[in-house]
Amino acid sequence: MSSLVALRRRALGVAFLLVMVLAAAVCIGAYRGAFTRSVDVVLRTGATGNQILPEADVKVRGLIIGQVGDVTAADGGARMRLELDPDEVEQIPANVTARLLPRTLFGERYVSLELPAQRSARHLAAGDVITQDGAQASVELEQVLADTMPLLQAVHPQDLATTLNGLSRALDGRGEQVGETITDLNRYVAELNPSLPQLQENLRQVVGVAETYEQAAPDVLRALGDVSTTARTLAEQREALSAMTAQLTTTSNDLTGFLAAHSQDLIRLNATSRPTLDVLAKYSPQYPCMFAQAAGIIPRVDELFGVGTDEPGAHVTLEITPNRGAYVPGEEPELGDERGPRCYEFEHAPQYPPDGPVVDGSNPPPAARTGTEGLLPGATTPSSASGGASAPDLGVANSPAERDLIAGILAPSPDAAPAPPWSSLLLGPVLRDTQVTVRPR
Repeated sequence: MSSLVALRRRALGVAFLLVMVLAAAVCIGAYRGAFTRSVDVVLRTGATGNQILPEADVKVRGLIIGQVGDVTAADGGARMRLELDPDEVEQIPANVTARLLPRTLFGERYVSLELPAQRSARHLAAGDVITQDGAQASVELEQVLADTMPLLQAVHPQDLATTLNGLSRALDGRGEQVGETITDLNRYVAELNPSLPQLQENLRQVVGVAETYEQAAPDVLRALGDVSTTARTLAEQREALSAMTAQLTTTSNDLTGFLAAHSQDLIRLNATSRPTLDVLAKYSPQYPCMFAQAAGIIPRVDELFGVGTDEPGAHVTLEITPNRGAYVPGEEPELGDERGPRCYEFEHAPQYPPDGPVVDGSNPPPAARTGTEGLLPGATTPSSASGGASAPDLGVANSPAERDLIAGILAPSPDAAPAPPWSSLLLGPVLRDTQVTVRPR
């Protein structure tokens, strides 16, 4: 009898343990949704999907409609199995997308299903595939949250709590001011947006300027070193600088007195010099040509005096040309030429410029005369300029016959030696065109 009682007690103990284990299993299964019907769909996300934990909530407009079954890595992203409530699935269109959002700034993520503006006629069904929302705002938000996570993990909780408490006290009661500040900031950003391309271009140009400064840095440093040397020199010569400054002060005082005494004279001098300066300014375009021709005389002078040759001294070919005639009444000198600044480059001079002689009040020389009419007028081009081919014919002037005649006239008596041949050069111009009268003794 006692053995049956002991056996019964053991059976009751085992049954109680089985009931306890079964109750625990039922509780765990109920907690994990083992006894709940669900519609399983697949969600494909980017790398941020790997941060979602199993059993994370699945929401639509803040309402929980299911949970994440499991998460596996696939193709550089994540593949999730979503267990959705069958009663809610019929109200969700098949073209729904998903976002991965945190509950709070530091909370775990959950899946938020985003209903499109244009819903499809078919609702979600088991086995459907949902893609991650690819809108620009959604991608930027998830990227910001993903970049913020390493920062939050590096921050010490106690330091962060202290910062947040201080921020909370600073913002307490200032919500309206913060709102106005955010509104103003939004307006500033809206006005700045059109200028962003120009700002980007300026930043690119700043890079080029920075590179230029980088290349010029050694020269700048050397220049600063030279400046330091100059500064030391000035410091060493400060007494001389002081003396120079005192002398400059005296000079300035003297100059002030001079200007005070002669200010009116200087004004009159400037007024009187105005016409001369106007003329100089008018003819300024021809100065470079004039100075160039003046500089070109130097090699000719060197050639004239035999510079650099074995025969130093003057080398001159002398040509005696007839005169241009005397001034006549009405030929008073005047400046009537109004052609303005000009410059001519003549290989040989003198000769008339291409646009005619200078209008100086004189008349052009008369036409050439024969030798019997007296001395010829001067030529406007020397015989050396054209090889003598076009030189005027001087007739009997300076001819051997004329030289003999003048030499006989100058002889003191018929028996005396005649005068030298060069006498015609001195007396020829005087005796030409004169009349000889023979008178008996």
